[in-house]
Amino acid sequence: MTILNVNGQDHDVQASPDTPLLYVLRDELGLNAAKYGCGLGQCGACTVMLGGDAVFSCVTPVMLAAGRRVTTLEGLGSAAEPGPLQQAFIDEQAAQCGYCIPGMMMRAQALLERDPAPTDQAIRAELEPHLCRCGTHMRILRAVRRAADAMQTQMAFELGAEQ
Repeated sequence: MTILNVNGQDHDVQASPDTPLLYVLRDELGLNAAKYGCGLGQCGACTVMLGGDAVFSCVTPVMLAAGRRVTTLEGLGSAAEPGPLQQAFIDEQAAQCGYCIPGMMMRAQALLERDPAPTDQAIRAELEPHLCRCGTHMRILRAVRRAADAMQTQMAFELGAEQ
């Protein structure tokens, strides 16, 4: 048995330690935002955050996630209360088919946590491992920039409120 902390909650996981994290998230925990794409860590549809890093959950054994914080798209917000990045994707209508978007959003979230004001070049480099054929790439870039601005505004407001 493995204990996983996913989106701030601990879960007892029954899967074998070598089971891909993606299978545990979807099949045992019912978290379906991360998608099965290629199964080889090449398309990015399965991306989640492990600690502060974006990882391909289809090739990450669950044993590597034990004792670390796992964040899925469900952990960023909900349909009723979307997080800043989710709201930015909605506002920019950055999803077309939407299959790869959860993975891209998780990689973008990892970037924004590491670099709150990324350049366009940094955003492009971060999202490069993701395959998307929908053609909303410019909207995705605008959404990540919008989210960065919203997060910085929120952070400045919170710092001002504390003083």
